[in-house]
Amino acid sequence: MERKGWVELDGTVLTPDEISRILTGDREKAFRFGGEFFLKWETGCARDHFGIMPGNCAAGSIWDHGIRLGEIEPLTRSIDLHSAIVDAIRLRADEGVTALSGGVDSALVAALARRPCIAVGVKDSHDLKRASQVARELNLQLEIRTVTPAEIETVLPTVLTLLPDPTPVDLAIATTLFFVTETAHEAGYERILTGQGADEVFGGYSRYLGKTEEELASTFSTDFASLSRQGMRDQTIAGYHQTWLSMPYLDIRVVCAASEIPLTDRVRDGIRKRPLREVAARYLSPETAYYEKKAMQYGTGIWKEIKHLARQNGYQNSVSDYMHHIRKA
Repeated sequence: MERKGWVELDGTVLTPDEISRILTGDREKAFRFGGEFFLKWETGCARDHFGIMPGNCAAGSIWDHGIRLGEIEPLTRSIDLHSAIVDAIRLRADEGVTALSGGVDSALVAALARRPCIAVGVKDSHDLKRASQVARELNLQLEIRTVTPAEIETVLPTVLTLLPDPTPVDLAIATTLFFVTETAHEAGYERILTGQGADEVFGGYSRYLGKTEEELASTFSTDFASLSRQGMRDQTIAGYHQTWLSMPYLDIRVVCAASEIPLTDRVRDGIRKRPLREVAARYLSPETAYYEKKAMQYGTGIWKEIKHLARQNGYQNSVSDYMHHIRKA
């Protein structure tokens, strides 16, 4: 059996032998598999509920002999958000490295996982400063990868080759993740714990502010649906460096616990991701728990460098045209 990622059953991480025995014996248990995984055997395949782990199998399904046997629906019990987040991170914290940007999402993961951390950005960038501050606060090991403009220019063609139809924002995010995953790989890590998904689950974008409940429902639904495309982009970049991204905020426990919180309570009094910040305040300083951080492509300074490279190459107002130029070169 080919296995990528990890599998749990009702809160217990399974060994490869235990997975094999279930798939060849008591297969009904496989429909309750949780975790982040792609499994492939001679006659079939299976993939985790939300499709976090890439694989040529539909998300949340089990197939055998070309027949779809059913849906993977991990067993979840009603638990509070704090317990859900703690459990989700605990299950992922036995190995790997945390990608730390200094915002509340990654800082809470780092605080609970207690794994070594890595931070990426150009010299003197916002994220490098914030990550350093949070690592000191938590007394965690931090490896800083300072990226140069020349390195960014060098990897752009590779990033564009890996992505089928990227937007300029995709390019900036993917380039940032290229350096994150490369740094993790060079340090000997395969699993990278991240804060991705928190914005879509808890309402982290500025567009959530000032909306009615009906408007929030539409925005949350649209943004959550976009995670599949984002995940494919991000895991494709990670896979290039033989790594993969682990996302505790997209654990089914966390998603289900968050779904019990009214939308207007997730974004309230001008505070985005309010429930997440309230959990984070148990483990982080108030400054870190309620800090409003820039998106990774801006905080790392990489988007600014990409725009500068576009101008240097004669594309004053269009990164898209610069991307097309790189593809043709």
